[in-house]
Amino acid sequence: MDMYQVIKKPLITEKGTLLKEQMNKISLRVDRKANKVEIRKAVEVLFKTEVVDVQTMNVRGKKRRMGRSVGKRPDWKKAVVTLAPGKTIEFFEGV
Repeated sequence: MDMYQVIKKPLITEKGTLLKEQMNKISLRVDRKANKVEIRKAVEVLFKTEVVDVQTMNVRGKKRRMGRSVGKRPDWKKAVVTLAPGKTIEFFEGV
């Protein structure tokens, strides 16, 4: 898989900001087919940093109703990447 297709976008949430500040971890939305090795390589090459650990989880889409019709948001995959001590990603510094 191409490394530019592995990482979809960063997840900037309140919980993600606390993880970044306290434990040097970043949250990313990644491709559903990507595995931990591909995510690690993509982060190291694209952001030029060192990765210590990668944790992934599959997030189920919520069911939503619009009147009588029932729909569902798409399922997606989340990755929490632990960076080496002293390493940061410049993209997240302004957040």
